[in-house]
Amino acid sequence: MEGSSYRVVFEKGGVYLHTSARKHQDPDSLIAGVIRVVEKDSDVVLHWAPVEEAGDPTQILFSKKDSIGGEPGTTEEEPTFDPGYEPDWAVISTVRPRPHLAEPRRGAEPSCPRSSWAFSVSLGELKSIRRSKPGLSWAYLVLVTQAGGSLPALHFHRGGTRALLRVLNRYLLLASSPQDPRLYLVFPHDSSALSNSIHHLQLFDQDSSSVVSRFLQDPYSTTFSSFSRVTNFFRGALQPHPEGASSPDLPLLPDDEPEPGFEVISCVELGQRPEVVRAPPVSEEEWARHVGPDGRLQNIPELKTRIFSGGLSPGLRREAWKFLLGYLSWEGSAEEHKAHVRKKTDEYFRMKLQWKSVSSEQERRNSLLHGYRSLIERDVSRTDRTNKFYEGPENPGLGLLNDILLTYCMYHFDLGYVQGMSDLLSPILFVVQNEVDAFWCFCGFMELVHGNFEESQETMKRQLGQLLLLLRVLDQPLCDFLDSQDSGSLCFCFRWLLIWFKREFPFPDVLRLWEVLWTGLPGPNLHLLVACAILDMERDTLMLSGFGSNEILKHINELTMKLSVEDVLTRAEALYRQLTACPELPHNVQEVLGLVPPEEPSSPSPPTSPLPPPKPPREGVVAQPDSSLEILPEDDDGTDS
Repeated sequence: MEGSSYRVVFEKGGVYLHTSARKHQDPDSLIAGVIRVVEKDSDVVLHWAPVEEAGDPTQILFSKKDSIGGEPGTTEEEPTFDPGYEPDWAVISTVRPRPHLAEPRRGAEPSCPRSSWAFSVSLGELKSIRRSKPGLSWAYLVLVTQAGGSLPALHFHRGGTRALLRVLNRYLLLASSPQDPRLYLVFPHDSSALSNSIHHLQLFDQDSSSVVSRFLQDPYSTTFSSFSRVTNFFRGALQPHPEGASSPDLPLLPDDEPEPGFEVISCVELGQRPEVVRAPPVSEEEWARHVGPDGRLQNIPELKTRIFSGGLSPGLRREAWKFLLGYLSWEGSAEEHKAHVRKKTDEYFRMKLQWKSVSSEQERRNSLLHGYRSLIERDVSRTDRTNKFYEGPENPGLGLLNDILLTYCMYHFDLGYVQGMSDLLSPILFVVQNEVDAFWCFCGFMELVHGNFEESQETMKRQLGQLLLLLRVLDQPLCDFLDSQDSGSLCFCFRWLLIWFKREFPFPDVLRLWEVLWTGLPGPNLHLLVACAILDMERDTLMLSGFGSNEILKHINELTMKLSVEDVLTRAEALYRQLTACPELPHNVQEVLGLVPPEEPSSPSPPTSPLPPPKPPREGVVAQPDSSLEILPEDDDGTDS
């Protein structure tokens, strides 16, 4: 390297190659690596290398044709998702099968060494960059060279596509293709060359040279005025969510296709935020006026609207929550409800007997059940212990929490128990104070949020993408600030969404918040607007205090128990009204708010449905009593070791 100079201007880990074309990648087909942008002499190079060989930039750079040297070794893969807070909240199953090393199949050819996948390319050799389709997993980029070949797709398991494109934008001009908005055309920072390229593409009715000149001087204003079919780089700022095939030949999709996690394409002018006044809680007398002679509820939409606007009085929750959580039918009569409860009581105790009848000798050979029991006991022992209903070492409420959660493992074998579920059950048991009723109400709640606890975390990533989408419409400067502090992924909101703000508000406020959210009004994702409302309330503190990423996370964590639920709900409803009053609200935002139905995916693979199936299987958990399992220690951070 003597006589030459180089400087690493960008480096990002957790960038994987998916070497298998199968829908579900085998761990052996995922190659973790590091992507770097390096200035060397008069050239700028983009380089990717496997993680075990990416330690010393002087040894890995600028070998465009040769594979990277070095001894192959084993290394621990980076986690596929970084929640950005304490490991206790990593939603990774802590009860899992031990991985078994698969023996090579007879006749199978040996796999290629991972070093052979490394590549380097000069930025001047790039012709285009294709970004991934909207989906429920990681984002990827495909780089196409001037020679027409494509490099292996780079899958960003821990985010970083926006940061990489921002760095590339220093050396190149990136413009969306008029035929395919997910394809970025690459141009050099040379106005004459760019002008010729744009003229050849016939992208503008006006003189292309003047447009290029203004673009180089002021890309923002030029983009949103003259560039009707080409935007600057920031239009395509990406978030880590989709995963797709490595082929660059993706199908064309309309410009207004919903893309959760991507920045809003157009400048949205929101009107003035309306004033919202919340109503008093629904009283027992008001509820009684909605009950007919046979015990059947009447004027149900009006009743739900009242619950949304004011919540419920404490004495009414025990009955009303059974309706809100789907345990009792809103349309059923009193006699029908009694019959339903008798049936569900028998069903509950049959499931409970399944684990109660397992002897200690049997449990020693049932690692799955033993693992769930140990984890539940540990979590229950520290759930809401300051609440009088659960305080004390021999509190019967703790036993009920334990029994209900173990029975839920019998009810939902695929999901089982995951940390955080005890936080969702605790308020329900506190309110209904009946084991059977609490179980079925808890099941109703889990139907709403079970995707939050799936090991793939696809639902959580989708919600974070939707939250970012809403926030970009509501407050682009705040998003830009968070981006500048490496907090643009909003991972500090992970716990909010995971357990519906259970740890953020005092216990009585959580009861009020949940019953409002359970109404499903005014749309399906009010919890995302609650998160937007909290960030809106804290925006000045975040932006004017000069916080970095660590200080932002610390400040968000310190909001615990300091928020007023009525203030937050008032602001969340005001934000909803402000958004829905906008006549030019982007289609993808309308989908998040439930104003329009989600569009069907154009192809069955990869899946892009915005809603998870009722009970999807979770990879890695085998519902067999004699599975070989390991229980991770308490201080484990949720990653495989």
